[in-house]
Amino acid sequence: MRRFENKTAVVTGASKSGGLGAAIAKLFVDEGAKVLMLDKDVKSGRRLETELGNRSIFKECDVTDEDSVDSAFLFAKKEFGSVEYLVNNAAVLGYTPVHETSLEEWNRVMSINITGQFLCAKHAIPHMLDQKHGSIVNLGSAQSFMSQQNVAPYTTSKTAILGLTRSIAVDYTPYIRCNAVCPSTIDTPMLEYALDQSDDPQALLDECVDMHLLKRIAQPDEIASLIAFLCSKDAANITGQSFRSDGGIGLLIQGSNQSAARKNRLETQ
Repeated sequence: MRRFENKTAVVTGASKSGGLGAAIAKLFVDEGAKVLMLDKDVKSGRRLETELGNRSIFKECDVTDEDSVDSAFLFAKKEFGSVEYLVNNAAVLGYTPVHETSLEEWNRVMSINITGQFLCAKHAIPHMLDQKHGSIVNLGSAQSFMSQQNVAPYTTSKTAILGLTRSIAVDYTPYIRCNAVCPSTIDTPMLEYALDQSDDPQALLDECVDMHLLKRIAQPDEIASLIAFLCSKDAANITGQSFRSDGGIGLLIQGSNQSAARKNRLETQ
């Protein structure tokens, strides 16, 4: 069953093959939707447009520029006739503690990760209200709830997304639902970029895997499936919520005698 037949989804940060945005766009296309993919990376975006076929269109868009965002949603309405779903996926990383973060870097991360979501929601919502139906999914992070060291801009932006999600859900009920999906590490080009910043990428990857209770890293299509569910009629009673698809990261307090004893029991069974 194709849940989104003849509906329109707008997905931001959708250009790179293998990325989360690409996985989201592909799933919507597979389930019958027409998809507008927004990103600044034109070369990669055009390549992805070709991969996904004629139900998808790529459009260059800077989510931090209101004129660019407004133009993108007017384009979606003109080309497809409606805007039912918005997935706010565009994001960047920022690895610095507070006292080493320049104002320029702080503003860069905030403008993409939170202002970009605000602007896209702002310009999607009028179209959704006109048709009295719509669903928005904002991409948060496991770091919307906790924080690594030295990631002040990123974790702050991802925490703010939870407030934006609740506000949209409250302000536009009953016509528009809004939820947040908060993954931990995903096997995407963004992970490759983060690993490349390390002197020992393999050691960093092993450490990252070990932090997850499931001892694995999520694949993009797993997160895309949750996003599609939240947009679908199957989730018609869900709004204003934040869902962690994070492999159990942060659930276990490491280092206690009890956890060590449990590990020993498992190894001897």
